[in-house]
Amino acid sequence: MISLVDLKAQYHSMKDEIDAAVLSTLESGHFILGPAVSRFEESIAAYLGVKHAIGLASGTDALVLALRALNIGADDEVIIPAYTFFATAGTVMSVGAKPVFVDVDPESYQIDVTKIRGAVTPRTKAIIPVHLYGHPAEMDPILAIAREFNLKVIEDNAQAFGAEYKGQKTGTFGEIGCLSFFPTKNLGAFGDAGGVVTNDDVLAERMRMLRTHGWKRKYYSEEVGYNSRLDAMQAAILQAKLPHLDSWNEKRREISQRYTSLLASIVGVPVERTWGRHVYHLYILRTARRDELQAFLKDKGIASEVYYPLPPHLSVPCRNLGYKGGDFPHAELAAKQTLALPLYPELTLAQQDEVISVVREFVG
Repeated sequence: MISLVDLKAQYHSMKDEIDAAVLSTLESGHFILGPAVSRFEESIAAYLGVKHAIGLASGTDALVLALRALNIGADDEVIIPAYTFFATAGTVMSVGAKPVFVDVDPESYQIDVTKIRGAVTPRTKAIIPVHLYGHPAEMDPILAIAREFNLKVIEDNAQAFGAEYKGQKTGTFGEIGCLSFFPTKNLGAFGDAGGVVTNDDVLAERMRMLRTHGWKRKYYSEEVGYNSRLDAMQAAILQAKLPHLDSWNEKRREISQRYTSLLASIVGVPVERTWGRHVYHLYILRTARRDELQAFLKDKGIASEVYYPLPPHLSVPCRNLGYKGGDFPHAELAAKQTLALPLYPELTLAQQDEVISVVREFVG
């Protein structure tokens, strides 16, 4: 069986480092925030080239705290892509605001920058570009529209840690960048974990308050906040993994480019725009016979996954927003045709060959 992701393989590739990080945390007696979290936050800020990184409990919490820090709430609108993980929409709704969807580019799956302007209304307060699957969104036009209409930009960088737009790391262009360290991410913890990054001192202080019950000083809440603190164990594990990230991302690129070179003639394959550096959180192929291919792969012992079978505008929580099938054709077609193949840095050449062979056998 070839799994979609093999977390055991990654652990065994650096077992001594991980075990040492865990043991050090246990010996320290610091499990919530503390030195390990501070050290990891400093490392993330240095890696991305930003002033502040703040560890949180999840990538979803990162979006919530970003929205709260920017005072986005009831009667506000936030522009998001129509093809993304539901949390992008759900977090907007959770603070009382309305997600306004925009269709995506049919090749890169990033928000279609030519359609953003038409979605702006007097109630629009922010744009959330999602660097989906590890490919950067086209940030220059997004930032230009944000400046023109005085909008905030929150980057959903959950799937693109280490990706670049015109040589600059994604997550660092907007007011706030949101990170996920879910175990399957390119930089993954051993449980839920996330973070936010910003160059704004005021926003950083607000988000540090929000992650700990609205405190600046312990037990003295200044507003209603959350319990969303990155725990020390996860921070120590992520700190051990961070030095390997660039080489892991490069390996993902190598495997993906090999897939593409041998599959491009028979199925739709990912694109990489000239202005972006893709880190291939997922390798997404495309075929009108997606479900048949997935069943065929499963029968041959190869795992695959659909990301995502239902665009958020068609989900139950969004039914009252007034959207219907056909409103965003590129997003809806992608949801019906895309499939993720096995991809992780430890995927062997023989395993790659097997995946490629089975896909080619299916197409015939």
